[in-house]
Amino acid sequence: MKDQQLIGKPALLWAAVTGLAAMGSVYAENPAGTGLEAALAQTARLVVHPDLEVSLFACEPMVVNPANLDVDHRGRVWSTEGANYRLWQKWGKQRPEGDRIVILEDTDGDGQADSHKVFYQGDDVNTALGLCVLGSKVIVSRSPHVLVLTDTDGDDKADKKEILFSNIKGVDHDHGVHAFVFGPDGKLYFNQGNDGYQVGGPDGTIITDIFGRKVMGNRQPYQQGMVFRCDMDGSNFEVLGYNFRNNYEVAVDSFGTLWQSDNDDDGNQGVRINYVMQHGNYGYRDEMTGAGWGDKRTNMEEETPRRHWHLNDPGVVPNFIQTGAGSPTGILHYEGNLLPEVLRHQVIHCDAGPGVVRAYVRSDDGAGYKAGIVNVLQGGEDRWFRPSDVCAAPDGSLFISDWNDAGVGGHYMADQKLETMTGRIYRVAPKGHSYQVRPMDVSTVQGSMRALRSPNQERRYLAWNSLSQKGKSAEEALARLFRSGRVTAYRARAFHLLTRLDNGGDYIREAIQDPEKDIRITGIRAAVLKNADLEAILTSLTFDPSSQVRREVALALHQKKGGKIADIWADLASQHTGMDRWYLEALGIAASGNEDACFLAYAKKYPNRLHSEAGRDIIWRSRSAHAIPYVVEILQSNDIQQKEKDRFFRSLDFHSGPEKEEALLKLLAAE
Repeated sequence: MKDQQLIGKPALLWAAVTGLAAMGSVYAENPAGTGLEAALAQTARLVVHPDLEVSLFACEPMVVNPANLDVDHRGRVWSTEGANYRLWQKWGKQRPEGDRIVILEDTDGDGQADSHKVFYQGDDVNTALGLCVLGSKVIVSRSPHVLVLTDTDGDDKADKKEILFSNIKGVDHDHGVHAFVFGPDGKLYFNQGNDGYQVGGPDGTIITDIFGRKVMGNRQPYQQGMVFRCDMDGSNFEVLGYNFRNNYEVAVDSFGTLWQSDNDDDGNQGVRINYVMQHGNYGYRDEMTGAGWGDKRTNMEEETPRRHWHLNDPGVVPNFIQTGAGSPTGILHYEGNLLPEVLRHQVIHCDAGPGVVRAYVRSDDGAGYKAGIVNVLQGGEDRWFRPSDVCAAPDGSLFISDWNDAGVGGHYMADQKLETMTGRIYRVAPKGHSYQVRPMDVSTVQGSMRALRSPNQERRYLAWNSLSQKGKSAEEALARLFRSGRVTAYRARAFHLLTRLDNGGDYIREAIQDPEKDIRITGIRAAVLKNADLEAILTSLTFDPSSQVRREVALALHQKKGGKIADIWADLASQHTGMDRWYLEALGIAASGNEDACFLAYAKKYPNRLHSEAGRDIIWRSRSAHAIPYVVEILQSNDIQQKEKDRFFRSLDFHSGPEKEEALLKLLAAE
């Protein structure tokens, strides 16, 4: 769970936990009681979206303190548990055999789990913060390891244990390694909070990413929390974003866009949801020095929630939405058709602090996105409702795990005895909708295509594997869905598989000419992964009418040099309006490692733009030494306002070398 103040239902409990939580000296049982009857009564008090209803699927003793959740292709619910949460606390080890990974199933169709199996138990999964079921393999995240547990004989017991990653810090801590998800491109995505610090291979050797950088939080350039992508075997490792505090879980949509939450330093009203612009810095700490957000700096943000993320600094990607105080946990991108339309193709997220599951209803915001909030499920007066994760079932309904405690983690729990620990798993669906899971058959192309359209992750994974293995024999069906499908997300899923064929480049060239901007974006991402005629593809899209497509062209330039790269960048920069921070930061990411060539190309091709508002933005964001004289010129102009002066003085903090020293001397002499 996450760091936040502890909240109990009765007034006396509230006073106790807020006064003594830091000492770990308060013990409290759920005032509603334990067991099925109490759990049903609590469920009835939950506040659900008016077009939906909530029902109890499972409770203690089947599951206690559910920390992370997954739903398999059969509709069974898997959960990690946290009975052994914070072993160093006074309550010590509550389950001597170690925590469990359990499988819960409704076998008689009454909507409640009646089958309970222990898939694995041991100290190496104590309060595991990540669970990902992919066929016979289950990926479990629990610092210092990421484990792959395999059921080799189909008896719902782990028979084989392998280490995928190791040497991750944050052991017995909420800010360690978190859950994995399977992406539409066949890759694995996961993240870790700022106590994770680093990632090692199975033998502990620190991973080197595709750019030749060690995956460590040593500001070269990575620091604090990070989000990753890799192949199924852990190879081709990438850091897709960094400088988060505790990015608790990542969600990936069918186009390959990443979404995640991040927790502030508690009490600062700064919880945020991020669209992860690939290779971006997200501003929890000072990029250059590692200083904290509260340390004095030039051009400091006025509001604490914005100051918390260094949002006035050049080189910090904006936030999708900030949600105030909270303790953010599990997240998904919902791509089913069962829930009301307002919730479809939206990010759905748990926040254990205020006890709410929300959807962030997205709209375009220049080259990025903005959102409104629609509540899905709330605890209401029940302050023991602590949603920890949310997953989509094969029928499109949601399963939500509830840690069920007066507290929300942060090295503390109120219920400190195994015999009284509670835990709930709820199902949310339209009113009157019974839980029925149709059988799945991926042995045929037709059956695999049906499964590929599922809202459930494991069904899509199994379909993806089957269709990938079928190769050319599946091409006709995939091409038909890609070219004539009415749901853009389904088209994108088919497209990803088509790019794996020998003629996959043809489909990439087709995608970048598609009328749908999200398909063009997906085509660019596929071209980057396949390195398929990349320069020609990016050139053809440099003046695309969609700023989001041009954003993706920019991101594809990251760490690339030579050829037409600088000219492409200059053409992209010429289209910056001066009103779109998303687009500006994409340009900054694009120029990384090639700053001088990019800036000079822009100055040569578009010299008049340098003196416009948009050109000033480019100068402010640039890390090129050639931008520094322009900064001096702006600071010495007579019409510059103090706020703008602070902004450009701050930009000099992100430069170094003799050019900066010369600029400072010139400014000092003029002063």
